[in-house]
Amino acid sequence: MSIPWRDAMSRALYGPDGFFVSGTGPADHFRTSVHASPVFAGALLRLIAEVDTALGHPSRLDVVDVGAGRGELLHELLRSIEDAAGFAVGVSGEPTRSGRSGLIPPRAGSPETLTSTASARRSPDDPSAVAVRPSLAERVRFTAVELAPRPEHLPEKIEWVSEIPAGINGVLLATEWLDNVPLDVAVHTEDDWRYVLVDAENGAETIGELVSPDDLDWLTTWWTRRTSPRRADRDPNPAAAGTAATGATESGFRAARPAQGSSLTARSRPGCPETPHSNHTRAEIGRSRDEAWANAVRKIERGMAVAVDYGHLREERPVDGTLTGYRGGRQVPPVPDGSADVTAHVAMDSVASAGAAVARCAYSLVSQREALRALGADGGRPPLSLAGTDPGGYVRALAAASAVAELIDPAGLGGHWWLRQPVGIPLGPAVAR
Repeated sequence: MSIPWRDAMSRALYGPDGFFVSGTGPADHFRTSVHASPVFAGALLRLIAEVDTALGHPSRLDVVDVGAGRGELLHELLRSIEDAAGFAVGVSGEPTRSGRSGLIPPRAGSPETLTSTASARRSPDDPSAVAVRPSLAERVRFTAVELAPRPEHLPEKIEWVSEIPAGINGVLLATEWLDNVPLDVAVHTEDDWRYVLVDAENGAETIGELVSPDDLDWLTTWWTRRTSPRRADRDPNPAAAGTAATGATESGFRAARPAQGSSLTARSRPGCPETPHSNHTRAEIGRSRDEAWANAVRKIERGMAVAVDYGHLREERPVDGTLTGYRGGRQVPPVPDGSADVTAHVAMDSVASAGAAVARCAYSLVSQREALRALGADGGRPPLSLAGTDPGGYVRALAAASAVAELIDPAGLGGHWWLRQPVGIPLGPAVAR
């Protein structure tokens, strides 16, 4: 039976036996920045520290990971923060004295340079005792949001919930979450936009009824390049006026989710189910993602929402769509039977506008390459002189630089978008450039 793509994706990904709910988790099927290197978590740790400062170092700092997989990112962040409470560490989790290059250097007030609370506190009887702020490790509260059961060996300090909690005071992370928010697909036919229906068992597609007025409005505003008379004077992105949004240099469209052991960087049409009348323009209706992001931003009391994903902007929408699948480290046809990941690129400008409308604050939208460089990860090779003074440190630094290079490669992970939406705080120096 053929059903709308949004319903098919929802069942395939999040049903009782869905791809993200059952099994060992997405890490066995595709490679993300989280899995690529601890450097990614280190960069986010630096950003978390920036938000912590902007919030005035609250007694509780929330870090919420939406679409947490099996908790890999929060586990790495927890380890890094706990290490930082004892000694200076770099983004790979090793002491900064190893002299690595291409990584985030420590600086005053960063999590890498925080003094251990245990070593800093003095006896209450000491007249020279001064008040010491609790360390970030003592104040941070990690929450993973995921529909899958809690992993057996996840640290107890990481809370596991199925819905985004309200009243967040800190950072909400969404790394490659939005691309898996189910959406509808449409084609433009002779009589306007119609939904594409799919058979969940084999992926065969047929054309359905005309899209709803709300979806038509989204398509006209965010997907098509034509401007109808009734929308001629409408700013397609009013919330972005005067913001730090950039993204003019790289569209991110080429940077599809890289498969493990593969150099795939774009959707491969061969082998995918054919849409009837495939000569028609195909569109992925991102309204459901806009709503999901707006809801996530709405849960933040003060702080910042950060989405990292692959996507495109209005002037570079793909005419053939981006819907695809991943299974076992390979890109496969998008058959929504629950056996594979089903994903599509994100209309990042539309999502950003929806979040900004809720937060009423300017957002920042840049490529991962730009974001990581702004946070201190440039992928530079270590100085050759280090090989003579510290051979082991040189080898570690070289490996770390290679990991950074993968994360900032504009044809791969570096082409992903970083959307940062502050709520009640200004855009700091590591956010707006």
